[in-house]
Parts: sequence; C-alpha cells; structure tokens
Amino acid sequence: MKQEFYNLQINTNGQKLYEFTNDTIEWINNNNFKNGMLNLSIQHTSASLIVQENADPDVQTDLINYFNKLAPMDEKLYIHTTEGKDDMPAHIKSALTNNQISLSIKEGELLLGTWQGLYLFEHRIHQQKRLIIHHYLGD
Repeated sequence: MKQEFYNLQINTNGQKLYEFTNDTIEWINNNNFKNGMLNLSIQHTSASLIVQENADPDVQTDLINYFNKLAPMDEKLYIHTTEGKDDMPAHIKSALTNNQISLSIKEGELLLGTWQGLYLFEHRIHQQKRLIIHHYLGD
C-alpha cells in the first residue's frame, strides 16, 4: 500500500475554468501509480473543483454565465460584502459545486471519460493563488 501527497498551485486571473488534467496525469505517471484512489481537494471557499467537458470551450462560457445569473454580483443582495461585489457570489457558487473529487486509477490510468477534464472553477474576478491537494492511496 502506497500513499502520496502533492500540492498543485494554480495562479488564476479572474472567473474562468482552469484545466489541470495534464498536471495530474504527469504526477501519476512520474510516481508510477498503478491501481488506487486519487482524492483532489481545494482549500478555498471561493473556488471549486469540477469534472467537465474539455472539447468545446462554449461549455465553459455557458457555465460561467449560468452561475453568474444564479448568484449575481450585486452587493445589495448580500450582507457579506467584505471583499467586494464578487465575494458572496463566489461563496455561493463554491457551495453549489465541489471542494473535493475522488477518482479511480486503474493500471496507471486516471479514469476519466473521453471528453472529461479536471478544472479549478475560479469564482473570483481578481487574481488568486489556489492550492489543489492531490492525495493518492493505492499500489
């Protein structure tokens, strides 16, 4: 049984989906992981993790537009506005998505679908430093 940790830092520059699939696959390959579970977690309350289509960028645009309509950046709607107009909407979006994702690794391959990718979903409009913790458990 093997257990490994890896911290991936992603510097964001506004609301966007930041794909990190290749970084994760590279880490898996460099460590020769064979069969096990990979847990990804983000230690932030204004960004999230999602598995999403990576073929058509219109999907990303539509997701951002939908979440902006769902939680609009209007300070009159919220009590918590300490860090600006995007602060509380970012927390709402994060609460509706994931802060952790668990995925299987089989025979050294991360089990994602053909058009699936791993994304950090940044909900803030300004630059941020985000940390995604990778935790592998297996052989």
